[in-house]
Amino acid sequence: MLPSTLTRVCRYMGTLEAQFRWEIIVVNDGSSDRTAEVADDFARNRQEIRVAHHHRNRGLGQALRTGFQSSLGRYVVVLDCDLSYAPEHVGRLLDQIQRSQATIVVASPYADGGLVSHVPWLRRMMSRWANRFLASFARCNLSTLTGMVRVYDGPFIRAVSLRARGQEISPEIIYKGMLLRAQIEEIPGHLDWRLQHQAGSGRRSSMKMLPHVLSTILSGFIFSPFMFFLVPGLLLSALAVYCDVWMVLHFFDAYQTFAGESWVMTRSSLAVAQAYQAFPHTFIIGGLSSMLSIQLIGLGLLSMQGKRYFEEMFHMASSMYRHTRELEER
Repeated sequence: MLPSTLTRVCRYMGTLEAQFRWEIIVVNDGSSDRTAEVADDFARNRQEIRVAHHHRNRGLGQALRTGFQSSLGRYVVVLDCDLSYAPEHVGRLLDQIQRSQATIVVASPYADGGLVSHVPWLRRMMSRWANRFLASFARCNLSTLTGMVRVYDGPFIRAVSLRARGQEISPEIIYKGMLLRAQIEEIPGHLDWRLQHQAGSGRRSSMKMLPHVLSTILSGFIFSPFMFFLVPGLLLSALAVYCDVWMVLHFFDAYQTFAGESWVMTRSSLAVAQAYQAFPHTFIIGGLSSMLSIQLIGLGLLSMQGKRYFEEMFHMASSMYRHTRELEER
């Protein structure tokens, strides 16, 4: 399948030669079949194709970083080797980034005008809702944050520091692009699994269900870590208030039964003991939810402060690194 994929991409890139000088970088991420040999054979007599090898599988994140650092162009376009997005997306992405002078342009099947074809219903719905979840945490207008098919400003993507090893690298790039005030846009794309079904593989990609869910949750935490503490904390606070109201009502009901006691503290203690004996679950749930809500809200405020410090440090370090690279290239 790889030779036909590369042939199709090369054929399309040939139509863009009047506008661009181009190269194709194939990253072999420690494949256990003949992919490395096939890729090397295909690239042997083609100067425009280079192959980078990982001796063992290091994950999508490292594969993309290898491709970014190996690239030389003004623009860097990422395509999946299964061509679930047709090569024609390359030209549309390049047109948009040149026209808008954006830093990142994403091909999104969920944008207005986008299409999704031959993708299983469950997978399609999980992907759509995962991206909505991330967009709400990132507070951005993008409809796809997990999509890999994008075009980047070359100097930008080679200079930005990336750490993710798996699927979460795609949201990480968006997140760090937002920190660096990058202009991020999207165009409608067409996600089509027809080729995978015709090949009979059913697309057994690394994006399996459970890892995808965990990756989405982790990416959401990176965008807004405080929300993972504040929202549960506020919900527990509401539960605590509800239980506390009932605790007070139970206390006053019991307080009336000890009218013969002259000392207020004795009467109050007996009322609390009787209310607790009659409704222990109200006191226990109210007390525990109050303590947990205070702790979660406190952690949320600390994470908010920590995120702000990180963003400032990352922005400053990236600016210094970019300035240093510019000086070295002069």
